[in-house]
Amino acid sequence: MRPDRSALPAAMKLAILSRNTRLYSTRRLVEAARTRGHTVRILDPLRCYMRIAAGKFSLHYKGKQITGYDAVIPRIGASVTRYGTAVLRQFEMMGTYTPNPSDAILRARDKLRAHQILAAQGIDMPVTVFGDNPDDTQDLLSMLGPAPHVVKLNEGAQGTGVILAEKTSASRGLVEALRGLYANFLVQEFIGEADGADLRCFVVGDQVVAAMRRQAAEGDFRSNLHLGGTAALAAATEEERDVAVRSARALGLEVAGVDLIRSRRGPLVLEVNSTPGLEGVESVCRVDVAGAIIANLERARPPRRPASP
Repeated sequence: MRPDRSALPAAMKLAILSRNTRLYSTRRLVEAARTRGHTVRILDPLRCYMRIAAGKFSLHYKGKQITGYDAVIPRIGASVTRYGTAVLRQFEMMGTYTPNPSDAILRARDKLRAHQILAAQGIDMPVTVFGDNPDDTQDLLSMLGPAPHVVKLNEGAQGTGVILAEKTSASRGLVEALRGLYANFLVQEFIGEADGADLRCFVVGDQVVAAMRRQAAEGDFRSNLHLGGTAALAAATEEERDVAVRSARALGLEVAGVDLIRSRRGPLVLEVNSTPGLEGVESVCRVDVAGAIIANLERARPPRRPASP
């Protein structure tokens, strides 16, 4: 059912930063924005380029200046984080509103930094250790406790770079191998009672608009759908919803996919995704998440003005 246009707020000029116009999430956001009477354009962040001068910021796209956008929705992939967030920051400096600011995306993409921020807010998660010197490996693992352990690349995404070490000797071998590759990684406790399942809570603004339970494929412990996991509609508890919203807020995100696992000590945050996909959650939960994102943008967008550096 299309919304009553007479009841909608004033039309906005929106930009979506996305490298692929055919992606489901990008297409749905365009559809939701146009349905609500807004104009929207998809911009490939790698084709945006910028001029930076004292108090003067400008952006060009394929030879033409970018001006007059009320809000920008970032759909920045992990492989282009550095350049994509620089482009988004330029929009911010030009006074364009975004639900997920560039610094918030960078906080969420750095798992170590995100975990430190969440822990400082009293948000529980699997116990995590991090160290650099090979001489400290044995004591580092002893700080974590007995195996199994989960070893994660600090900037991995969608389940990549996540390995289960069932014995302490395997954990030590993985740590040594990753250090030899100069990789940044974390080591976490393994929550066995989760039984390969997690809860994806989709946060928009100050509420969870949809939740789904994801189950890992047989023989795996990672529940990501593109790795063969399955998903079903879930009813998040009040505590789980509260933890999800607090986690997104702690990192500065208005739109986030917060992954939780259910443990004996309550919900534990695994990750906060700043660019969560819409296809899985919309198809499983039958919720117009894209429409919720646009509606939240209408409520949250302040008058356009230059941002302070």
